[in-house]
Formats: sequence, C-alpha cells, structure tokens
Amino acid sequence: MSDAERPFRPLVTRLALAAALSAAAIPAARAQEMPYVNPDRGTFLIHGNYCGPGNRSPRPPIDALDVACMHHDICSPPRGQIPTCACNDRLHAEAEAVSEDPGQPQSLRDTAGFVADTALVLPCR
Repeated sequence: MSDAERPFRPLVTRLALAAALSAAAIPAARAQEMPYVNPDRGTFLIHGNYCGPGNRSPRPPIDALDVACMHHDICSPPRGQIPTCACNDRLHAEAEAVSEDPGQPQSLRDTAGFVADTALVLPCR
C-alpha cells in the first residue's frame, strides 16, 4: 500500500462503519426505552421487557403487549421446560386483543399480531 492510500483506507473504513451503524441506529428517545437484556441469560427480546424466549425480566412491562408476554412468563414453567397449552392460548388471546385494539399504535398492533400468531405454533404440553 502506498503512503497516499494509508490515510484513505482508515477513513473509508470509518465512513462505512458509521453508515452501517447509523442505518441501524435507534433514535435517541427510543434508545432510552430499550429493555434490559442479559446476554449471560441468553435472552432474545422481540418486544419490551418480556416478549421473547428466555425472558423473565426484573423490569416492569412497557405496554399491553408486554403485559401479555409477562403473563405468559408467569404461567410458564422454569426455563427449559415446555409451557402448557393453556399458557400459550392465553398469550395468543391477549396479544390478539392488543393487535385488534385501534387505540394502540400500528407498530405495536403489528408486533402483537406477530406474537399472537407465534403463540399458536409454540410447543406446549
């Protein structure tokens, strides 16, 4: 690499990294709402503090969909065990109600619909 290329390459790398990060960036106001995620527990959040596998958050739910997911977590057995079909049915019903509530933001309704549909295919006993 020539001396003329050396300063250019780090600049291009930094610009590419900045573009990638800004494209995926969460607006500052939304970043403050981000739920607690503990990678040591292997959590994966779909929404809020409770919606997603492995979550039993110590934080309060952020909205009606998160309450539905919290109810599912409370109803479900400890991690690694399959929940009852009644727990999954409750999650489906509660998330479906959120998805059909015209008073909720459309983005929340869409996510609630996804969670409700997913509850129908979750394994249960």
